[in-house]
Amino acid sequence: MEQNHRQEEQSHLFAGFSTAFKSFATEAIHVGQEPEQWKSMAVVPPISLSTTFKQSAPGNHAGFEYSRSGNPTRNCLEKAVAALDGAKYCLALASGLAATVTITHMLKAGDGIVCMDDVYGGTNRYFQRIATELGLEVSFADCTKPEKLKAALKANTKLVWIETPTNPTMKVVDIKACSELVHEHSKDIVVVVDNTFMSAYFQRPLALGADICMYSATKYMNGHSDVVMGLVSLNRDDLYERLKFLQNALGGVPSPFDCFLCNRGLKTLHLRMERHFQNAMAAAKFLEADPRVERVIFPGLPSHPQHDVMKRQCTGCPGMITFYIKGKLEHATAFLSNLKMFAVAESLGGYESLAEHPAIMTHASVPEKERSVLGISDTLIRLSVGLENEADIIEDLEQALHAAHPKMK
Repeated sequence: MEQNHRQEEQSHLFAGFSTAFKSFATEAIHVGQEPEQWKSMAVVPPISLSTTFKQSAPGNHAGFEYSRSGNPTRNCLEKAVAALDGAKYCLALASGLAATVTITHMLKAGDGIVCMDDVYGGTNRYFQRIATELGLEVSFADCTKPEKLKAALKANTKLVWIETPTNPTMKVVDIKACSELVHEHSKDIVVVVDNTFMSAYFQRPLALGADICMYSATKYMNGHSDVVMGLVSLNRDDLYERLKFLQNALGGVPSPFDCFLCNRGLKTLHLRMERHFQNAMAAAKFLEADPRVERVIFPGLPSHPQHDVMKRQCTGCPGMITFYIKGKLEHATAFLSNLKMFAVAESLGGYESLAEHPAIMTHASVPEKERSVLGISDTLIRLSVGLENEADIIEDLEQALHAAHPKMK
């Protein structure tokens, strides 16, 4: 009766109009959309936005059932990244921190984590303020000194988290030496290397003994500052099965469109990284020779404490430079405020040059005492050198330094 009433109302609404086209809604929804047709020979992988996939019978599907569990566009990206990392498997996650959370969920309450002392602020925050509340025991150690890493390992240690070069003070960890040390202590400990700063083009942690290589693909792997994503690469079947389960169960997956964009970004990764290295080296040499700069930390310079380690385990250097400007906070602020081409912004690894103040911006969540110990002072500035013309990069740094120290040259 209610249905008849609705039909009467609808008839009144459309009274006097031509008769509706037969099966319009049905055809709009179904014609041309048959799942069986997607067998194109497209050179560029298509973006598969479908959240669900047709099954020939209940439980009988051709590899895909629900997009959180698996997606054709995501598969393309994961296969490509695995190849670039020299890995058997790769899993794409919604962000670098989603990758960190997913990896950490392999552990249970009472397990221990040893983390490099100088890491991305979000990693530090997650381990200190969230993982510990879940019953995990977290400690920090300077992994550039093997004896300190060895002393930090305990009977309950199940995960060692290395970041190299570190964010923001650009320490370089010997991945091979640390992996051997950790696995000698216990083969059950999983060694994770955050490879965000290096990209797969300049460093392959798995080949150096790490169990898992992870990225914030938001940075160099995508390289265009338009995608937030995490990646996890590995070779071990047991870890893959566990992480694959967690990827689906926790649900921190990226969108198909973001996977398409990141996959596209990979196609120029080698070209971008070489130019980042070239521009950063020029900028680092300029800064190191400038009297208005206290100290430059760039692994490509012979002055870097772990320069030899960097050359031994990497094929090049990224565009990341950290330096201490002479003076106080006001001088660092003046430098950053007067940059014209460099944008003052968080993140890194895009085609554009960025600058930031770690103590105020990316590492503000790290306790002040810890920042002091790590050297994250008021005069520390981090640069992500982009792909612009080298001369324009130097010119912008020069004029900003002059604005900060007008009486020095």
